[in-house]
Amino acid sequence: MTNLTLKLQEPDPVAFEPYGLFVNPPDQPGERRFFSDSLRVRNEASSPVLHVNSVVPQAFPFSFMQIERHPHAAQCFFPLDVSRYVVVVMPSDAEGRACPEKALGFLMQGAVGVIYHSGVWHLGATVLDRLGHFTVMMWRGGVPQDDEFQNIEPLKLTLPI
Repeated sequence: MTNLTLKLQEPDPVAFEPYGLFVNPPDQPGERRFFSDSLRVRNEASSPVLHVNSVVPQAFPFSFMQIERHPHAAQCFFPLDVSRYVVVVMPSDAEGRACPEKALGFLMQGAVGVIYHSGVWHLGATVLDRLGHFTVMMWRGGVPQDDEFQNIEPLKLTLPI
């Protein structure tokens, strides 16, 4: 058993770029930012899915042992009522399995959304401080299914100093 620990960092769009995008509100009133290109990759037999979830908060330090990915579509999380939340991503090895020892973790503020590229291993919705709610958008359906889960050795998350 390994004792992997990951210290979360502030959001870094450049470091996160291989895994997805951070969705920040526009800087100016009346301005729009489009992210539609992120939704183009999908299984042709799939349909759009839009839901709102409710997530119980975690307290630091905490560990997790399961991650997920969606090989055929991006997954978008837009905070509706979230104080802070955690984003953890990790690359795949040559066989497509997650590499927890190469994970990146970010401490996110509730005004910033995230879009995971298709095929990216990531932690499920994880909020801090209080109950949180996200709107989640993705494509789902068709064959093969687009939800894959992998158990990993416990990965302990800590806050930045």
